[in-house]
Amino acid sequence: MASKKIFGIVLAGGEGKRLMPLTADRAKPAVPFGGTYRLIDFALSNLINSGLTQIVVLTQYKSHSLDRHVAETWRLSGLLNAYVASVPAQQRLGKRWFSGSADAILQSLNLINDEKPDIVVVVGADHVYRMDFSQMIDAHIESGSGVTVAAIRQPISLANQFGVIQTGVRKPTSIQKFLEKPANPKGLADSPDEVLASMGNYVFDTQALIDAVVADAELPDSKHDMGGDIIPAFVKAGNAAVYDLNRNDVPGATDRDRFYWRDVGTIDSFFEAHQDLISALPVFNLYNRQWPIYTQQLNSPPAKLVRDAHGNNGSMTDSIVSLGSLISGARIERSVIGPWSTIESNAVVTDSVLFDRVTVHANTVVARAILDKNVVIEEGARVGVDHEHDRSRGFTVTDSGITVVGKGERVAP
Repeated sequence: MASKKIFGIVLAGGEGKRLMPLTADRAKPAVPFGGTYRLIDFALSNLINSGLTQIVVLTQYKSHSLDRHVAETWRLSGLLNAYVASVPAQQRLGKRWFSGSADAILQSLNLINDEKPDIVVVVGADHVYRMDFSQMIDAHIESGSGVTVAAIRQPISLANQFGVIQTGVRKPTSIQKFLEKPANPKGLADSPDEVLASMGNYVFDTQALIDAVVADAELPDSKHDMGGDIIPAFVKAGNAAVYDLNRNDVPGATDRDRFYWRDVGTIDSFFEAHQDLISALPVFNLYNRQWPIYTQQLNSPPAKLVRDAHGNNGSMTDSIVSLGSLISGARIERSVIGPWSTIESNAVVTDSVLFDRVTVHANTVVARAILDKNVVIEEGARVGVDHEHDRSRGFTVTDSGITVVGKGERVAP
């Protein structure tokens, strides 16, 4: 990475309405993922692994668990002024909260002014991926643009789900158009069936970012959004470049997960991202020691899989079981089990995600379900088997048939 002073900003104030009820009591970046992680751990791990040592996390919505996780997990040495700091909305510009991601940066310009960096890296806090930002920073400096937008190749059939980037013919790293969820975009010159979708990660020249958010604040019709307002303004001015994730070489990456990126903004995508973790050759590999994903390591005993009192064997196939969990004579298939969970005799858990401290009592069935923290499935109960019955009990059931049980619920037979 070039010898510039780099400052990192993680936008973590999102409410995450499409992930309800998982976000009923916590901010979206604080939602547990993969057993022991929180969603924000992926953004922070990528920044730390990339060599950034001064990072702030801008929070707002129901941020207590997120602020606590950052404070307890991401403590860097105070030597050399290295830190990861959670910064809640402070109403520095009047009695109002953040009105968008660009406004969040506007109201936090004191953080930038204190550090006086040359370059600011701005990332979202709710995507699952690996990326070496030092390589993107070098590409940004080389481009000479005010902003560089990270992009990943996606099938053209999915273009209506993303902000799509169209580049110049003579200068393929220059952004010519930024299209929000287009119906009929052009494919890439070297791959007509693909488009470049914005990943929500940006590298800015510091003064260019400051000027942009200050100017945006004066526009009465702006939503003050980074992707919807700030980036299009840079594109209109001819001052935006794109960084194709295909150029990024993360140490330890496999051919299978090298360019993995998933926006887990819906229950379905959140569930599918968990399924990407559990196969023998996972689509996303949590076991890359050269580019680790860091999180809080609680003082917990190993997970244990044992016979029950009647001598029935427990079994586990294509699953992740976190520390502190006890499986006694139960069958687990294609599932992720969070820390300190208990699954008892003759219970069957398939294609499911359990958060921490979930209890599944004996003779139960849990299928295609997400069980939030401290959920108790009482003996003989069924979840995810009869969707109409699940809905009648107040549980969320998606169109694809995933049942979600909120934090602390007890599920009766």
